[in-house]
Amino acid sequence: MNVDSQRAGRTGGRDARRAMRNAPVFDMLPALKRGIPTCDVMDEDQIARIDNASMAILEDVGIVFRDERALSQWRVAGADVRGERVHLDRGLVKQLISSIPSEWTYRARNPARNLNFGGKYSIFAPMGGAPYIRGLDNERRWATLADLQMLLKLTQMSPALHCTSHHIIEPMDVKVSYRHLDIAYSSIKYSDKMFMGMATTERNAEDVVKMAEIVFGPEVLETTPVITGNANCNSPLVWDELMLGAIRAFSSKNQPILCSPFALGGANTPASAAPTVAQLNAEALAGLSYTQVVRKGSPAIYGHFLATVSMKSGAPMAGTPEISLMNFMIGQMARHYGVPWRTSNLLGGAKSFDAQAGYESAMTLNAVLHAGANFIWHSAGWNEGGLQCSVAKFVVDADMCAMGYRMAEGVRWDDFDEAIQAVRDVGPGGHYLGHPHTQANFERGFYMPKLFDDKPFEQWQAEGSVEITARALSYAKRLLDEYQEPKLDEGIDEALKDFIAKRKREIPAEDALNTDR
Repeated sequence: MNVDSQRAGRTGGRDARRAMRNAPVFDMLPALKRGIPTCDVMDEDQIARIDNASMAILEDVGIVFRDERALSQWRVAGADVRGERVHLDRGLVKQLISSIPSEWTYRARNPARNLNFGGKYSIFAPMGGAPYIRGLDNERRWATLADLQMLLKLTQMSPALHCTSHHIIEPMDVKVSYRHLDIAYSSIKYSDKMFMGMATTERNAEDVVKMAEIVFGPEVLETTPVITGNANCNSPLVWDELMLGAIRAFSSKNQPILCSPFALGGANTPASAAPTVAQLNAEALAGLSYTQVVRKGSPAIYGHFLATVSMKSGAPMAGTPEISLMNFMIGQMARHYGVPWRTSNLLGGAKSFDAQAGYESAMTLNAVLHAGANFIWHSAGWNEGGLQCSVAKFVVDADMCAMGYRMAEGVRWDDFDEAIQAVRDVGPGGHYLGHPHTQANFERGFYMPKLFDDKPFEQWQAEGSVEITARALSYAKRLLDEYQEPKLDEGIDEALKDFIAKRKREIPAEDALNTDR
């Protein structure tokens, strides 16, 4: 073999190895098993102080339940019901929440993507609910069903995203009354990861749970969580008919639901962190208790959506220090009660994918990981206070979740002895680049972000001075080009389509909420 052939062979081998390293890896990471300590900002006396304040709110002030069926159930359960206001004795609350499981395993359509959940286990899910999108052209516009399907494909291709959320964006081209059906079908069709179901009304929640039964079988749902809903408390201190009906739909079928007060610090809670947590805690406990009134032992998740309000503009703010502190506190309260909990992750108020978006999101990501949250929602795409999903930010956020995942796993010790031997082998003044330990560990030793640019300025400039938004959109297009649909069983697919067609015929009005029975 001549010199040119040898050189070509070596170059080809290097190029092949480089291409392999740069190729996207789509295998989903298992549920994060946290290996770092939680950041506990309260001592035992302060935990007791929050608990006592929350229980006093439940006993003395009460919670409004705007739903006759729920009020009847509370009377049977032994609560003090005065009109719509339910006063809950602390003993009753603690008895009820004691039957909520602390851990379980989610079953996905692809069994390889089943997820441990609760305790030390955490999962990431992308954002939900944006009516606007900054798409692959980086232009802001109303979102469509096709946009949702595109984002579900990106979720499927993102290793650190464990769940497809429910409506990452609002498909504004689909009628409100049956939008939940197309959203759920898209989640099932375009990804085989765990998914969420719309819980905006009791009938919507019943529909998506029925669709889960078609996929997995009713007998599976009786014993195994496969879908998750979300119910928001109207802070301060009101659970309404729509959300209580959604709780009934999920809990009665033994499926988890997030009981999430919608707290805007300073607007619908006190203008102080600790009292805000006390009110939010009371609201969450009321919702969690009701899940057990519906069905004892059904899985439920202590939830919240948390923002602080600018007293200059009245707008919600993200990435503020108090949000981090309150996440730490809420994590401690959830662990105090022995229930898994949900938080919101890469939030921000920026209008584009700019430095503000990055700073806000990074501040919250670090806080929720150190707070020990289990269901880490809104983990990709969130911009403009949740009104917009940015595709560029979506794929960068997904990589940020992978980085956060790696940090929260904790320090690896499995190669410690081999690495210390490398110190002996290399000695003073040497380098480690060619050492066998480096060759064996360079890909896992230090995380290499997919979309950050660490090249010298001159090289970056010579390659077109490409900023992160353009890099991210190019990467998103690459992911979509390489996406392969995880095929549904044909019989299940037909059954889902038949159910959707039937429900669309039955739902009475295209422009109304699906509430009629």
